[in-house]
Amino acid sequence: MEMETEAKEEGLEVAGDASASVHEENDGLSEELHEVDYSKSTKKELVDLLKEMVRTNDFLRSEASLRVLRHRFEDLQHEEKTDALKRFLENGGTIKDFDYRLDVLDIAFEANFKTLRTRRLEYFRNIESQKDENLRIKKELLDKLRELIDGKEDRHAFDKFKEIQKQWKEVGPVPHAHIRPTWASYHALVDRFFDNQHIYFELKELDRRKNLEAKTELCVKAEKLAQEKSVQAALRELHDLHEEYKHIGPVPREEKEALWERFKRATDAVYERRDGVLAAQHAEWAKNLSLKEELIGKVTVLAAFQSDRIKDWNQKTQEILAIQKTWEGVGGVARSKSKEINKQFWSGFKAFFSSKGKFFSRQEESRKENLEKKRELVKQAEAFKESKDWDKTSAALRKLQADWKEIGPVPDKFRESIYTEFKTACDHFFGQRRGRIDAAVKEEAENFAMKEAVCAELEDLITNKSATLDVLREKQRAFQSIGFVPRGQAGDIKSRFTNLFQQAMSTVEASQAEKDKAMLEIQLESLKRDPEGMQKLQQREMGLRKRIKKEEDDLALLKNNLEFFGRSKNAEKMKAEFGAKIAAQEVEIAGLKSQLKEIRAVLRQ
Repeated sequence: MEMETEAKEEGLEVAGDASASVHEENDGLSEELHEVDYSKSTKKELVDLLKEMVRTNDFLRSEASLRVLRHRFEDLQHEEKTDALKRFLENGGTIKDFDYRLDVLDIAFEANFKTLRTRRLEYFRNIESQKDENLRIKKELLDKLRELIDGKEDRHAFDKFKEIQKQWKEVGPVPHAHIRPTWASYHALVDRFFDNQHIYFELKELDRRKNLEAKTELCVKAEKLAQEKSVQAALRELHDLHEEYKHIGPVPREEKEALWERFKRATDAVYERRDGVLAAQHAEWAKNLSLKEELIGKVTVLAAFQSDRIKDWNQKTQEILAIQKTWEGVGGVARSKSKEINKQFWSGFKAFFSSKGKFFSRQEESRKENLEKKRELVKQAEAFKESKDWDKTSAALRKLQADWKEIGPVPDKFRESIYTEFKTACDHFFGQRRGRIDAAVKEEAENFAMKEAVCAELEDLITNKSATLDVLREKQRAFQSIGFVPRGQAGDIKSRFTNLFQQAMSTVEASQAEKDKAMLEIQLESLKRDPEGMQKLQQREMGLRKRIKKEEDDLALLKNNLEFFGRSKNAEKMKAEFGAKIAAQEVEIAGLKSQLKEIRAVLRQ
């Protein structure tokens, strides 16, 4: 009777239910804990990760984690396509002509992802097949146990029972729907066996003591899991411990409840850590979601932007690209929110560049019209270039040059060629005009002598160190007021004057800024007297604009890089260095803008 009571009170079914509960709960949480943050990964890193997973057969990672990895890769694909479309549009292409092709990383990703998926599906099909086989084996063991219980008395019955029990423990899991019925049948037969085996009571007690030692050891292992660094690893090991605990036989009645409570406390400690990790993760996701919603608001405003000025579109493009860079720097959000906010952000992003593309399409049509107008001016200049009516034709060509300036820009690929044609026609006429009078030869020789005299005066100023800015302006005007010199000597005398002028300027007692300003004024005054001065001023204006644009881009890059040094060990030193570079860059830009302002003032005269 005592053995019957003990067998019926044994905690096998309780332990089995608890372990099943732990298993189900752990399975439900594994997807959350397997979500890895791939937001900083590049396409190559994602492809390398997939290749490593294929190589190591690491296909047991959660389906959710693989989806997150694939979403990140698709986001990167989308970003590359967007950038490619942007460059295509900026280079004069249209959306309907845009064709984006997959690169080797895209192809490698799909191939490895498909391989991983195929192995994963095959793995789980094999597991289910194995579970069916395990169910068949356990049913056979139940039949053997029934035969042992219902058969004739056998002094070797306990040994046979232990063998059946050992085989039962070695068999793996069965299909989920059969877990409890199979375990209940086994538990009931074990109770019946112990009820029939009174003579083996002492052996049973000894077995229970051994089971107590085994379960106590499992408690110690479970308690150590609270110190495990990886919560996910702790949960996996805890699940294995529960499976082992469930299959170890009964323990003495007086130890059963306390032992289970100890094991349960160790389990609860691991789950408390798990809950803390999840809470922190959800808090981080909520913070990232708030930041991304703020960025979506900014992109939505830009999506509705309209303007008829290229400068405005370029400025807004820089703004939206800066927002995109910030977006990429924000971490992940909850999977339930990720798809929707990505859709909102990139829809606004696409809408902005779609509007920009339409604007530049309209601009392209306007530039084509300007090209036709300039071609007409080229025809007129070609008709004038052989004219001998010097004064009338000179006035007509200057009028054409003024008209040329009033016409807006043409398509980039024709800008240099059409200008070269126009300039060549004008230069041809003015070149002929310069050599029209034989008497000019004598005048040019006299002019050369006068320019040499000015150079000699500069040499005296250098020797005596008596040059001033006003005196140098006077010498520049004097040199420029002298007419043409023999063509073969023009370059030499000009070079000589330029070198002497620069040497004299270096001896003037004035600040560099004053010298630079004076030099610019002198150069502009010189260009006013040059028949081709307007073209040269226009070219210089264009060159200054490009240089200012480049310097401003470099300055923006320096300021952007400065923001990344906040967490660096040498942050203060790096900030100081970049601060100095930024200050120097700003001074350089201010100087260039001052020059541009002076040139524009001359062009407006």
